[in-house]
Amino acid sequence: MGDSVKILRKIVENVEKVIAGKRETIELTLICLICNGHVLIEDVPGVGKTSLVSALAKSMDASFKRIQFNPDLLPSDVTGFSMYNPKTGEFEYRPGSIMCNIVLADEINRSSPRTQSSLLEVMEEYQVTVDGVTHEVPRPFMVLATQNPIESYGTYPLPEAQLDRFFMKVTIGYPSPDDEKKIVKRFKITNPMDTLTPVATTSDILAIQEEVRRVHVDDSLMEYIVNIITETRNHSDILLGSSPRGSLYLSRAAQAWALYNGRNYIIPEDIRKMLVPVLAHRIIVKQEARLKKITASDILESIVKKLRVPVVDYNVAK
Repeated sequence: MGDSVKILRKIVENVEKVIAGKRETIELTLICLICNGHVLIEDVPGVGKTSLVSALAKSMDASFKRIQFNPDLLPSDVTGFSMYNPKTGEFEYRPGSIMCNIVLADEINRSSPRTQSSLLEVMEEYQVTVDGVTHEVPRPFMVLATQNPIESYGTYPLPEAQLDRFFMKVTIGYPSPDDEKKIVKRFKITNPMDTLTPVATTSDILAIQEEVRRVHVDDSLMEYIVNIITETRNHSDILLGSSPRGSLYLSRAAQAWALYNGRNYIIPEDIRKMLVPVLAHRIIVKQEARLKKITASDILESIVKKLRVPVVDYNVAK
């Protein structure tokens, strides 16, 4: 476990050479990666969404492709297509942009629903089906999608089925004045991205993904997670609660956060830390609650405050 923690810390520090003052966002993105999940980054333009994804890919020597989602983008551009080869007399698969380790789906809500849906299979099953033939994507595999929460003209909101496939939804936000000064200084002469070198391999990430699954989750904490999810389905301010996928992802995220902090067992604080990033985008708040400025994050925080926190014998977990 010690080696895994060192590798993860090195990746975070490496990405911070490009992205200043956003350690928590970098850590959450890395947690998604070692949980074999995908991230939706919702923020205004120019705060470093693309740089974050590029730096993460470079830090672990992974293949990386950026897909600019726009109204002209076709599903075949994403998944690939079959082309007839007159020499062999057979149709051959031409891989799409999705066939790499790290995929940046930039401005995902600017493409048509048909193109957006081309990601549904690959985000869930890590494969694409073209003309009835299945093709697996390389591992590790991660989709990082971005969207602008302010501008809605010419966009297509993501359907609930697609939102639910994102492991987390995170934001970057504007840097503090001190951090922005650091950014200006770093980029004054050269782009630090150009000199970024790998500090891990894709094999390291695959091994850590397996290690995450072995982190101990006490039965009482499993029940605690299920109780949180159940409350989202019964809350008076929530129109649609979390799916069972939310329970699975919250448990896995807590395991990854425990591993990142050098533990082979989870504690209630791990669950609370991962609560909002994992669940907030999975629930729909009623209109009357939104008019009162009540957010999904507010509701989730109120839920955990009223639930009894289980007492765990950590000596058994160790």
